Amino acid sequence: MTQVINTPVRTAAQHTVPAISLRGVSRSFGDVQAVRNLDLEIGQGEVVAFLGPNGAGKTTTIDMVLGLSRPTDGEVEVLGLPPREAIAHGLVSAVMQTGGLLKDLSVRETVAYVASLFASTQSVDAVLDVAGITGLADRKVGKCSGGEQQRLRFALALLPDPALLLLDEPTTGMDVEGRRAFWQAIRADAALGRTVLFATHYLEEADQYADRIVLLSGGRVVADGSGPQLRALASGRTIRATLPGADAGTLSRVPGVDSLELRGDVVLIHAQDSDAVARHLLTQTSAKDVEITARGLEEAFLSLTGKADR
Repeated sequence: MTQVINTPVRTAAQHTVPAISLRGVSRSFGDVQAVRNLDLEIGQGEVVAFLGPNGAGKTTTIDMVLGLSRPTDGEVEVLGLPPREAIAHGLVSAVMQTGGLLKDLSVRETVAYVASLFASTQSVDAVLDVAGITGLADRKVGKCSGGEQQRLRFALALLPDPALLLLDEPTTGMDVEGRRAFWQAIRADAALGRTVLFATHYLEEADQYADRIVLLSGGRVVADGSGPQLRALASGRTIRATLPGADAGTLSRVPGVDSLELRGDVVLIHAQDSDAVARHLLTQTSAKDVEITARGLEEAFLSLTGKADR
């Protein structure tokens, strides 16, 4: 649940400092270096996705921002303050993958109970409305789906009206409809000026809902920009064609081909020189329905994290 204990305090100066600042941050666990000399600055009002494979350092970084662990080296600041001080002032809330919820309480009773632990909060009705769970107010928490419980955690995180909201894999286990409804609520709230940082495994979530994507691999930032900017970093294009009986060995030797995949009668070719490959398909084979597209975020993700691993 939310780790906030005092009345929110926001000064004019806090509106001019970064929401998150990490300078030369490293975090080791014995011989394992989870985060390596990380430099990152996130401005107030941004919606930023942390993207990366398992073990990339996403959760470790979020733990340091939340003050749950300290860096081995470097400095972490949240709204110009040490993380624990920012949290003590009610400036930060988090929605984690899991969290203790009392199954026998109703949704409203849960929010009201947590609100009673604060000196000052937004109203229960207000956070239920923002989280989109007003209609579930009288339902027992134990009767709520996984996605509904995550939206309840979102409502709890909003109680102190935090300046920074951190989400760690917030839609894990949700169905498609639940994920869409959750992100609609997050984006509507972020439009009011709240800073949102979320870690996710879902590439489409990062691409669709983040203003900026920070791609981590091996504890380092390997790319930082918008979805289109990251896609542009993965050079080359994808050629898709219908070619029954395609010979993968022959096609792989065509100049410009990086890799290929056969899916029944369909061949997918990743190439630096897509025009040359398409020309070969159209003149030297019986291929039809040839399409050329820019690489997507998935290809950029695999390309960039693969380079980092190497």
